[in-house]
Amino acid sequence: MTVYTEILGNANRSEEWKDKIANANVDYVFLDQWTAQKSRFLAKGTSGEEYPVALKRHTQVVDGDVISYDPETNKAVVLKIELNPVLVIDLASLSDKDPETIIRRSVELGHAIGNQHWPAVVKGTKVYVPLTVDKKVMLSVMETHHLEGVSFEFQTGLDIIPYLAPHEIRRLFGGASHESHVHGEPGAHHHHPTTHVHFDENGIAHEHTH
Repeated sequence: MTVYTEILGNANRSEEWKDKIANANVDYVFLDQWTAQKSRFLAKGTSGEEYPVALKRHTQVVDGDVISYDPETNKAVVLKIELNPVLVIDLASLSDKDPETIIRRSVELGHAIGNQHWPAVVKGTKVYVPLTVDKKVMLSVMETHHLEGVSFEFQTGLDIIPYLAPHEIRRLFGGASHESHVHGEPGAHHHHPTTHVHFDENGIAHEHTH
């Protein structure tokens, strides 16, 4: 059995490779976000054929990577990565605020994310949080805390990848899944008591748990 040890090119990022496989018989290998963080894995293509992959250590595969191409048989094998969306929280509008406001909002945001046990990566003025529960739940948490001056939206995982280092990619996508906080019957969520903090006009913190 052939072991695939290198990435030949990328069909999404290279016009040359896009043209090469345009009329080829392409076997797509779909990887979930957990497998995509590995450099060694055994995956199955849409044809049913298995492909053992053993890349150099710390190699980060991306959507559209070509691991095999044979011009004689006109066959190619292309990796397709299915990444969950990412909640992108932007604190840029706080940059012109006074230090007390910036600290307060940052602590409030950290408390909101920490209460949910959500992993996060901070890059500049943005905080990236992987989708670990239903989108509506994550949006509800953010809206409930109503952090003034803090904007947020979901972006696709593939759009986020270019801005992250390999270790940050692993933190966001390595093992995070929609089912990670779901237990029992479909749609049932395991509930942990949640403590919310808000600050009054004098800067005094108040907590309530539900």
